[in-house]
Amino acid sequence: MTGALARATVPRMTTRPVTQLALCAVIALAAACGTKRIPGTDIRDTADNRAVYEVVRGYHRALEARDAAGLLTLVSPDYFDSAGTPDPADDLDRTRLEQTLAADLARLEGVRVDMTLRSIEVQGDTATAEVFYEGYYRVQTPSGAVPRRDADVHRLLLKKLDGQWKIAAGL
Repeated sequence: MTGALARATVPRMTTRPVTQLALCAVIALAAACGTKRIPGTDIRDTADNRAVYEVVRGYHRALEARDAAGLLTLVSPDYFDSAGTPDPADDLDRTRLEQTLAADLARLEGVRVDMTLRSIEVQGDTATAEVFYEGYYRVQTPSGAVPRRDADVHRLLLKKLDGQWKIAAGL
C-alpha cells in the first residue's frame, strides 16, 4: 500500500463514526421537537387538542367547585346524552341539565375529583376526550351525608361551535 493511499483511508475511517453520531443526535433532536406533548399527558400539543384539554380542565374545576353556572358555560346548546340506554327516561338534554344540575351539585359535599386525560381524538369539528376519574365526595340523603367514591373511564364528546369547543355529550 502506498503512503498516499493509506493517508486517504485513515481520515475516512476515523470521521465516519463521528459523522454518524452527529447525524443520530440531529435526528433525535428533530424527533423530540416534532412530538411536543401537552404537559403531564401523552397527548400531542396541537391547537385543537390544547383547546379540548382546556375544556376538560374547566369541567374538572367547575365540578370540584360545584359550580353549575360555570359548568353550563362549557356545554353545547344541543347537548344530548342517552346515558347509553334505550330508555328515554334517563336521557339528558341541555334544558333538563339546566333544570337539575344546580340541585344535583348542591347535594354534594367535600368534592374531590382526580382526572387523568388519556386521549383526545379530533375529527373536523368533533372531538372525543377519554378521561379516567376518581371522585371522592359525600352526598346528602334523607338520613344524612353518605361518603362515596367513584372511579371510571369517562368519554366526553365535544363539538366546535363558532370556534369554541363545547361538551355535546358525556357529563
